[in-house]
Amino acid sequence: MEGDSCKITDENNSCCSGNTDKEEIVMKDHWNHTYSKNKTEKLGWFETDLSPTLRLITKAGIKKTDLILNVGSGNTTLIDKLLEIGHTNLIATDISDISLQKLKDRLGERKIDYIVDDLTNSEKLNKIAPVKLWIDRAVLHFFTDDKDQDSYFKLLQKTVVKNGFVILAEYNLNSASKCAGLPVHRYSKELLMERLEPNFDLIESFEYIFTMHSGDKRPYIYALFKKL
Repeated sequence: MEGDSCKITDENNSCCSGNTDKEEIVMKDHWNHTYSKNKTEKLGWFETDLSPTLRLITKAGIKKTDLILNVGSGNTTLIDKLLEIGHTNLIATDISDISLQKLKDRLGERKIDYIVDDLTNSEKLNKIAPVKLWIDRAVLHFFTDDKDQDSYFKLLQKTVVKNGFVILAEYNLNSASKCAGLPVHRYSKELLMERLEPNFDLIESFEYIFTMHSGDKRPYIYALFKKL
C-alpha cells in the first residue's frame, strides 16, 4: 500500500502529475486554492463535533486494525480522532495535495497513508487493498454529472470488501444548492439506497443539522451501509 501512496512533497513526481484531463485540473486548482487561502477551521464544512460519524463507526463494529479509507479527507480532524481511539490502518485521500500536506504537517510522523487522487478518475485508489470502511463526509454531493457519480460508485463498489461498510454524509434535499462556490447534488436516504442496492444493505440513516462557523445551518443525510 505504501507504494500506491502519493509522495505529496515530490512536486514533479506525485501521483497527481502526468496525464490529467482539464476537468480534473480545474477541480484540483479549485480545492488547492480553497485550502491555500483559508484557515481550516474557517472552512464552511469544518466540524468540531465528530459524533455523527463516530456513532456510525461504532455501529459498524470494525476492528482497530481494519483498513479505513477517508475519502475527500482534506485536513479533517477525524483522522486525529481515529488515531486517538486506537485505529491503526488509515488512508487519507483527497484531490488537493495542499490539504493533505496540511494534514500531514499536523499529524507529524504518525503512520497514515496519504493518496492524492481523483475519485471520479482514479489512478491510485483503484489499486489499493480492499477496505473495511469507506468514509465520505461532504464529498459525493459535489459530483453533479452522471458520469462522475457513476465513476464514484464504481470505485466504491470495487474498493469495499465483502461485509465491509460505507458511511455517507451529504447535503440532504432541504440543504443549500451550493457549497464552496460549487453546485451540489443533494441526496435522501432513498437516493443513496438506489445507488448502492442490491450489493449493500442500509443499516442506519438519520438527518443531521450541521452548524457552520458562520452560524448558518446545513441539513445532512447520514447513512451506514454494509456490503453483502
